[in-house]
Amino acid sequence: MRLDHIRNFCIVAHIDHGKSTLADRLLERTGTLSKREMESQVLDNLDLERERGITIKLHAIRMVHQARDGSEYQLNLIDTPGHVDFTYEVSRSLAACEGAVLVVDASQGVQAQTLSNLFLALDAGLEIIPVLNKIDLPGAEPERRRNELVELLGCDPADVLVVSAKEGVGIDELLEAIIARVPAPLAQADAPLRALIFDSYYDRYQGAVPTVRVVDGELRPGMRIAFGANDSVYQVDEVGYLRLGRYPQPRLGPGEVGYVLAGMKRVSDTRSGDTILDADCRAPELLPGYREVKPMVFAGLYPSEPGQYEVLRDALEKLKLNDASLFYEPEVSSALGFGFRCGFLGLLHMEIVQERLEREFDLDLVSTVPNVEYHLVLTDGSTLHIENPSAMPDRATVDQVLEPYVKARIVCPSEYIGNVQKLCHDRRGVFVELHYLDPTRVEFVYELPLAEIVLDFYDRLKGSTRGYASLDWEFLEYRRDELVRLDILVNGDPVDAFSVIIHTDKAYDYGRAITEKLRELIPRQLFEVALQAAIGGRIVARESIRPLRKNVTAKCYGGDITRKRKLLEKQKAGKKRMKQIGTVEIPQEAFLAVLQVD
Repeated sequence: MRLDHIRNFCIVAHIDHGKSTLADRLLERTGTLSKREMESQVLDNLDLERERGITIKLHAIRMVHQARDGSEYQLNLIDTPGHVDFTYEVSRSLAACEGAVLVVDASQGVQAQTLSNLFLALDAGLEIIPVLNKIDLPGAEPERRRNELVELLGCDPADVLVVSAKEGVGIDELLEAIIARVPAPLAQADAPLRALIFDSYYDRYQGAVPTVRVVDGELRPGMRIAFGANDSVYQVDEVGYLRLGRYPQPRLGPGEVGYVLAGMKRVSDTRSGDTILDADCRAPELLPGYREVKPMVFAGLYPSEPGQYEVLRDALEKLKLNDASLFYEPEVSSALGFGFRCGFLGLLHMEIVQERLEREFDLDLVSTVPNVEYHLVLTDGSTLHIENPSAMPDRATVDQVLEPYVKARIVCPSEYIGNVQKLCHDRRGVFVELHYLDPTRVEFVYELPLAEIVLDFYDRLKGSTRGYASLDWEFLEYRRDELVRLDILVNGDPVDAFSVIIHTDKAYDYGRAITEKLRELIPRQLFEVALQAAIGGRIVARESIRPLRKNVTAKCYGGDITRKRKLLEKQKAGKKRMKQIGTVEIPQEAFLAVLQVD
């Protein structure tokens, strides 16, 4: 394919604005898939994506389209996620494209994540094609939403395309706009090979399979390739393009998107953002790649069966190949045994990773309470970074505790201003600004502690605005605050999986809620079990689980009362001894229930 007849583009939008449906119509119109192969959200090939109705992974597919001038064009489409937790997937796909189709729901208009994805595309220097989708809905307001996009982008009103992905309206015009507006790739066919790895997955028979965008030179079977980030050298077995499967080709030329098979058994070799080079003629300069992603939410993942630790380790290694934003390292818990401390971009990201591990690798996992990374300034002047609350040293040695703050952008109807402000102030938010996007919608900017929004903030926000609010956030800085470590003691022994770092104003309420919840979930023993919430040596909340009582006097059929007293005293002494040496087994439901505590 001629270089000037190649177009690489992606689709970006807020969640549920119709990206995947629009991709379906493009595939249909270009004849990429037959009617037998077509189904709703055809690019969302994970069961989780179909169940939740969201895109989790970026998906690349090649289309061939004959334009109105009779020329044939190769269109490489990358469908991207819309949720804030998967922004890293979006940034990776943008690096492999020259253009972006910005989709906006004609009934909802510009949302928080629309702005975030737009800024990412502009920073990457992409050509933006604004598209209004869902014009067939009864509540659609095309002219009003078109004016929003014109004001946002500073473009001509005629540049905003109007489509209905569900009904197939305006798809031909969109394809022509992609060919006309998205620039052809800038590449050198005779230069040494440079190919960007923007995604990878693990095949149990073929090993690691990277998805690449060839920038310079060409990839062909039989050549030896190397990597910019390590010293590994492999011989290419097969190259080709993706179309719901692998289609082998004799070569992948400059500007093209496809896959490489080279028997790469070490999954660490195909790191996203790395550059593939010709081992016999290395290019002098590597491709820029991606900025290193920084996890924001941390939680422990432990197998419910100790014998599955090795399986979990291998599963995390393979999943990290497919999800470059996942971070993990081994850790040991006194309550849960051997496991891993994992870093995620958000709570939805954590849920998806845990579900994928359980489904794809047949694991049964227990997760600890999600938390964020804190910076501690100790009394001796040194600094300590901790992700696990149980690693926080004694309060006497800590001078300052710094927690991460984020800049949150919230878009909602103006009638819910009071609800949103109350929610943000309850979560220790600092108001920055408020302005009207139009007469009925406002945009808030708040500075919020990350720890206050990782658990249920998004759900509460949706609940207080009847689902109309949208949220986007970005890391701001670390700030000092009055934070303490709250431990949960079961029978006097701290359970590290329940430990949290929390603001002093909320410690008492949280401790009381946790102990009340555990009292319901931990089964009764033959001795009394004390549940306590403690800050250092100070107990702030306590609940007791009443003991089971065996009627030891049932065998007495009369006689002197001293017989019964003797039996009761013997039972009392036995219970006291059992309390000293007895252990309490905490069920898995208790660890999960902590996530639902308000």
